[in-house]
Amino acid sequence: MPTTPTPAPESPRTWRTLLINTPLGWVCSLALAALGIYLLANHGGHIVTALPYLLLLACPLMHLFMHGGHGHHDKRE
Repeated sequence: MPTTPTPAPESPRTWRTLLINTPLGWVCSLALAALGIYLLANHGGHIVTALPYLLLLACPLMHLFMHGGHGHHDKRE
């Protein structure tokens, strides 16, 4: 008697996987890349002036987005 393969469990669908795996994600990525090239080409002096502030702003943003906020470091129960 042949056995049927069990389907693989689906990965959780988050906003990141939905945006990356869709045509909308590609459009947003290309639009952001085009905007970045435009800003570097035409407003390079402004970006260089704002760079220290952008680096300081990146620290708390990376902490929030990469750690997922406070209180979620230990997932064991």
